[in-house]
Amino acid sequence: MKKLKLPNTYVLLFLILAMIALATWLVPGGKYETQLVNGRQVVDPATFHYVTSKPQGLAALLMAPIKGFVEAGLIIGFVLIVGGAFNVLHKTEAIDAMIKSIAKAHTRSPVVRAALIPVFLTLFSLGGATFGMNEEAIPFILIFVPLALALGYDSVVGVSIPFIGSQVGFAAAFLNPFNVGIAQGIAGVPVFSGMGYRVIVWCIATLATVLFMMWYAARVKKDPTRSPTYALDLEKRAEGGVDFSSFAGMTLRHKLVLWLFAATLCIMVVGVVQFGWFIEEIAALFLVMAILAGVLGRLSTDETVAAFVQGAKDLVGTALVIALARGTMILARDANIIDTMLHGLMPLVQSSSPVFAAQKMFVIQSVINFFIHSGTGQAALTMPIMAPLADLVGVTRQTAILAYQFGEFTTPMIPTSGITVGVLALARIPWITWAKWMIPLQLIYLVLALVLLVPPALMNWQ
Repeated sequence: MKKLKLPNTYVLLFLILAMIALATWLVPGGKYETQLVNGRQVVDPATFHYVTSKPQGLAALLMAPIKGFVEAGLIIGFVLIVGGAFNVLHKTEAIDAMIKSIAKAHTRSPVVRAALIPVFLTLFSLGGATFGMNEEAIPFILIFVPLALALGYDSVVGVSIPFIGSQVGFAAAFLNPFNVGIAQGIAGVPVFSGMGYRVIVWCIATLATVLFMMWYAARVKKDPTRSPTYALDLEKRAEGGVDFSSFAGMTLRHKLVLWLFAATLCIMVVGVVQFGWFIEEIAALFLVMAILAGVLGRLSTDETVAAFVQGAKDLVGTALVIALARGTMILARDANIIDTMLHGLMPLVQSSSPVFAAQKMFVIQSVINFFIHSGTGQAALTMPIMAPLADLVGVTRQTAILAYQFGEFTTPMIPTSGITVGVLALARIPWITWAKWMIPLQLIYLVLALVLLVPPALMNWQ
């Protein structure tokens, strides 16, 4: 695996930045004319012509990141504010209390035990689909692996509930500001538009995951030796299980914070759908949520501010990814080679049917996800190309964004993903063991993605 190790995201993006700078000396300049359609500039595929290129040198390469910060400033600010707001929410311990409360109940009730997988997996999926739960799932491994073992399941089930749950929600998201919101903003599509079909997609993907996990869990409970982690789990069971006896239950302040979070999501939906809210308004809403969560959660002013700053600080890396990714587009744009690259990609994606074109986009995004598994970074890097490319091949930008989202279905399996490696390390499951187990589920996601791209491609989804 050491031989397969790739540079981290920042180095990889800077290498891509350098490759784009080199390409500006080799790729001829080109340009498409655009026309105004429904209030948006759309590329006219019949108007491509070559123009004089403007090669970008070392100085342009080194200035590209700071220019990326400037041009992506709105998105970067949005990410930092949302990250800070959710860390204040986390600091109140309301979400942790909700998880522990349900977990304690299922140790006493057969009904709750039977609902463990569908309820918890759906909750984590909802987290991925709404507020972009991703790395936040890692700490829950320490709760759910011992819990699954205590209930007669295996470590795979314990990992899958928070990890696979949040990842399938992230890939099939409908309100996630870190992939849907940013991708739509970059593509010039109204933020969080097309929510109706995305909710249907999320329901189908989550249901498929729940059914698969319930089948697998029943299979392992009946015959524990069929688990790929059977030998490892024998050692873990010998170490002891999880104990919720000291947990007194959810307090009033926990409940108030959770109601505030639910109200925030509802207001965001209404604001986007009814009043056309964009990034600025949504960021302001989350800022208000952070302040009120601090008050309801009985955090001091210093604690609230410290939590907000820490949450924003944790996403500085994401901000750098966005800036570097935008820098690549700035170099290509200033050199007049973006349209030339679109012209070159078009034959790879173009098809006799928009359905096949959309599916090819999904395959391309899945490959890109292996190298750049940051949903935000991938949106910043690919959407400036994929959005106009969608215009050229007869696919709506809304569909192209869905194809980009579906590329995230591969994240739970790829060894280049930091969260995948981190989760498996915490659960002490070798990546090879996990990857073999993931193959059937990965095939299910592949089929789902290909099928779910058919309706939007056929109905010209806007």
